[in-house]
Amino acid sequence: MAPDACCEPAGMPSLDAYEAQFRASVFKALADPNRLRLLSIVKGAEAGEACVCDLTEPLDLGQPTVSHHLKILVDAGLLHREKRGTWAYYSMVPGALERTAGLLESL
Repeated sequence: MAPDACCEPAGMPSLDAYEAQFRASVFKALADPNRLRLLSIVKGAEAGEACVCDLTEPLDLGQPTVSHHLKILVDAGLLHREKRGTWAYYSMVPGALERTAGLLESL
């Protein structure tokens, strides 16, 4: 170690760039209050799924905005989308919340 250095280098980061980007996208998806509300509604739905047509009124948002938020949650691996006729139904991806909680634990 050089005489004027304050400490040893910490070493290589434990996350590679791809894994860090993936984790950040999940946290970014969760960082919006409307998306958290959508997750809560879908998770609490009686049938374990919710139609996009039932998600606009509780949030007082238009269908295009709700669909945008849902797409982000699907892309983050939190929700599953199933198209039935003209409607899309959303359900929680099994284990997604547990995996999400583990993203910080495994840093």
